Amino acid sequence: MKDVIILFGGTSGERRVSVASAQNVATRLPGAALWFWSTSGDVHPVDPSELQRIERPFEEDFVPAQKAIGGIEAALDRAQGKTFYLGLHGGTGEDGTLQKLMEKRRLAFTGSGSDASARAFDKNAAKNIVRLKGVKVADSVVLPQRAPEAAFAALDQMFTKHARVVVKPVADGSSVGLHHVKTREDVRKVAATIAKEPDRAYLAEAFLPGREMTCGVIEQNGQTRALPPSEVIMDAGRAFDFEGKYLGKGTREITPADAPPTTIAMVQQTAVAAHEALGCRGYTRTDIIATDKGVVYLETNTLPGMTKASFIPQQLAAAQIDVTAFLLEQLTIAKARYG
Repeated sequence: MKDVIILFGGTSGERRVSVASAQNVATRLPGAALWFWSTSGDVHPVDPSELQRIERPFEEDFVPAQKAIGGIEAALDRAQGKTFYLGLHGGTGEDGTLQKLMEKRRLAFTGSGSDASARAFDKNAAKNIVRLKGVKVADSVVLPQRAPEAAFAALDQMFTKHARVVVKPVADGSSVGLHHVKTREDVRKVAATIAKEPDRAYLAEAFLPGREMTCGVIEQNGQTRALPPSEVIMDAGRAFDFEGKYLGKGTREITPADAPPTTIAMVQQTAVAAHEALGCRGYTRTDIIATDKGVVYLETNTLPGMTKASFIPQQLAAAQIDVTAFLLEQLTIAKARYG
């Protein structure tokens, strides 16, 4: 594994998840180098023992002990011949920005390329793309930026239409900046909250009652296949936000999902359709709602979590696929990126 670098951290709100993913992946790829991309933009080498000593990665920021080797571009310039496992989530690590820097240098890396990453990261764009493939999507509207009154009016209109709305960033991780609008008072509060972030675009999406499912898609032996999906069951009054997703507060994850075979098949077909429509590579995870009228697409993650408790490892286990074998295959796909 001397030619492999696990890159983790980043500047996004999900950087702590990235640390936990790197902890898990590093145990599976012994000998791989560890690079931590800090919020300052610098890249620090990390000793494996230092990474594994972190006891609460989801709750505390990781502070590397070693000096930086430079900014991300300078670090990439010295990585010719290396293959990167991208343990990043959200922000410039998942939106295609980093991928474009790597493609420019013809560096091998896991996950989707820059164009597919950008398409999937923009939730509104992704929904429009998969809709063209005949996939059902939830009704939504992008709220006007830098126009608080217009954003309030658009959100109020969505609430009037659907009686319950989910508000989330157009471009960010799947558990950051999530708001549930259940009352008219929530409309006012959420509109006021997002007005404090004028540089961040938000999407208001109809809340759909049904079973909340998520399904991994992997490329294996040259074929694209869906993994057994998971179902998320939330306690009353809870949301699948950061605390619910990563700290287990008020949520249960069932893998494989205990759902009728026809529902499972539709969820898997939708996940594969999204992966292919967006032009993704390697592996993805797609979030879906299974309603009484069929399954509805929500969003696709091109660098889903790989912590010990993340959905992809859960689903690999359900499919009887060894996690280490999966990671090695992803590295093989990465090395073949440029033929």
